[in-house]
Amino acid sequence: MAISKTLRFEVFKRDGFRCGYCGKTPPDVILEVDHINPVSLGGKNDINNLITACFDCNRGKKNIELSRIPSSLKTNLSILAERELQLSEYNKFIEAIEKRYLSEIRRVEKIFRSYFPDLMLVENFKQISIKNFLKHLPVSEVCEAMRMACDRIKDADNGLRYFCGICWKKIRGE
Repeated sequence: MAISKTLRFEVFKRDGFRCGYCGKTPPDVILEVDHINPVSLGGKNDINNLITACFDCNRGKKNIELSRIPSSLKTNLSILAERELQLSEYNKFIEAIEKRYLSEIRRVEKIFRSYFPDLMLVENFKQISIKNFLKHLPVSEVCEAMRMACDRIKDADNGLRYFCGICWKKIRGE
């Protein structure tokens, strides 16, 4: 299977348009994409198995497996490892934020249910309205707004509208 032009260009960009073996750059050389682990030995057309090579280096290597990784590949592997670590940490951070929001939404919902035990808040309302309020206000203020609304308005639908009004006023600083 041939390497797509898009993938070739991505390999060239990643390697800085420089031969991974000798370091030469255009216009002194013509660049190609080489398989680190040759296709004839089971290598794939995966970006992590490809390296930028000049015409001479690529022809000299043929289908020989590399016994040592060029320093540019070591650097790329290091960068890929760092990206993976950062992505993993970022995902953990986002997951922790979502868990916090879920916990805080439950606190607000518990207050609502203490006034209206037979009713449940709609998931959409929790995920859009309450979560939005929690992004802008401390959970204590959102909980207090729910208590105030439920104390004052004895109808659940109107109470939730009043709750939203209180939160929006707090967000706007009124």
